[in-house]
Amino acid sequence: MSVDRRHKTPLGKLNVVLFWHMHQPEYRDLSNGEFFQPWTYLHVIKDYVDMAAHLESNPQARAVVNFVPVLLEQIDAYRQQLEQYLQLAEPLRDPLLAALADPQSVPGDQQLEMIKACLRANEERMIQRYPAYVALADIANNLIEDPALLAYYDPMFLSDLLVWYHLAWMGETVRRDNPVISALIEKQRLFSADDRRDLLEVIHHLVATVLDRYRDLAQQKRIELSMTPYAHPITPLLIDFDSAKEAMPEVELPEASGYPGGEARSEWHLKHGIKTFERYFGIRPSGCWPAEGSVSEATVKQLDAAGFEWFASGETVLRNSLSRSHINHQGCLHCGYRLDNQHIAGFFRDDVISDHIGFQYSGWHADDAVANLVVTLQHIAEACADHPAPIVSIVLDGENAWEYYPENGYYFLTALYQQLSEHPDLNLTTYSDYLNQHHLTVELSNLVAGSWVYGTFSTWIGMKDKNRAWDMLVDAKLVYDRVLAEGHLSAEEIDQATIQLATCESSDWFWWFGDYNSADSVKAFDQQYRLHLRNLYRLLRQAVPDYLFHGFSSGSIHPSRSGVMLPGKQD
Repeated sequence: MSVDRRHKTPLGKLNVVLFWHMHQPEYRDLSNGEFFQPWTYLHVIKDYVDMAAHLESNPQARAVVNFVPVLLEQIDAYRQQLEQYLQLAEPLRDPLLAALADPQSVPGDQQLEMIKACLRANEERMIQRYPAYVALADIANNLIEDPALLAYYDPMFLSDLLVWYHLAWMGETVRRDNPVISALIEKQRLFSADDRRDLLEVIHHLVATVLDRYRDLAQQKRIELSMTPYAHPITPLLIDFDSAKEAMPEVELPEASGYPGGEARSEWHLKHGIKTFERYFGIRPSGCWPAEGSVSEATVKQLDAAGFEWFASGETVLRNSLSRSHINHQGCLHCGYRLDNQHIAGFFRDDVISDHIGFQYSGWHADDAVANLVVTLQHIAEACADHPAPIVSIVLDGENAWEYYPENGYYFLTALYQQLSEHPDLNLTTYSDYLNQHHLTVELSNLVAGSWVYGTFSTWIGMKDKNRAWDMLVDAKLVYDRVLAEGHLSAEEIDQATIQLATCESSDWFWWFGDYNSADSVKAFDQQYRLHLRNLYRLLRQAVPDYLFHGFSSGSIHPSRSGVMLPGKQD
């Protein structure tokens, strides 16, 4: 352990990092720009704007906010299409947005699916909150149970249902501060075309300005912005399938021995991710949350070579690595770490506090929840009393937890930032600020490959359907390598195929395959994954394998808490 005490945090203070991970997979069909699912813009108007607003309202608050580059591109795509619609009447390329703009444009055979889509919200916190929405939801459920009733419904029903769905997805800070949204909520029913256009203009404004708000917060040094490799791949598995065996020695791997050229692909996701991040934020990120906190020694070496100052991962990865390094981990775990002689520092998620925010505190009174969190931090401070600069990492999704909280977490987040920033024994900070103040790390001689989920890669490999998905991807990568080697594609075609390949390499498809997820979710991601692979073959001017036209994975259950950075999450 090495210590530099020249810029030490005031004696007795516990360093705390709030780390919010913002991620949505690539929901576009890149061949035409059409969106499969609306989750990107819905999370913008509900969660990303609220999370920015809470930081803006508390000048003493600090946080690390992590963006996946492919999410940045999708947010920008929504900005562009909304702008083109509002200014030039160009068609909207998201079915839900297009229906909001003109409910009568929804074809008759798609109306029932659109009605179902308008119920995809937390019933207790988002639907039951508004009597007018409850009444519409009751009608919708009757129509779903007996579709023949659709012949009798009035077109105004779908118009009002679409408006209420979007009002329910609005961030709490927007509901409180935006007069257009307040007026629509007060009106309750019989929304006109002008009302819907006003709502679309609010959505456009939120989407168009949200990244600027985070950039401004970073420029003011109130947050640190970090990134994930471009399309959110599980980089240790790209590099070496066998890395899964480090935490799961008996794991059954795909038929393919490994992912062809995986190390180069991992480096591409880093380089292209940095380039994309810089395009939107104007700065180079110092830190990286590898997709799902997935790390291996090879991954960390790549991050170090790319110039990152820090990475973050899961607590179980740390515990496994400490055991492998023969380091007693019964004392204070909460500090920075370095692997052998690597420059890059590693920080690891506190699972107890993070999971309490994700799963427990939503049912508590906000003040009680934050008080409980502070008590936990005080216990950690006592356990780490002999450590000169302990640091606690609270890491979770910045979008998925809040729909389970009253008012989208408004009271909890307000109390959280206020109490942590004002507490005399806590120092709310960022990883880069911490490293600027403390040259203090514990050396790890080994890093056991794994993710924040169970400390393994079991969520992405090792099951029949997941392994089949990897073999499909390997087949496509071999064709990609062969076609590029033949030299028949133009530079533009190569770029398009490379981006399409990156989309196929995303972790999200593998996450969903398996019978522990809901059938509807598995079906949707199965279809998207196979479409992305088909698009890749077409860009390569190759015949599409027949198996890519048939589903291969099905779910069986409906998780009660899909989301919040645990298996079964809903993006």
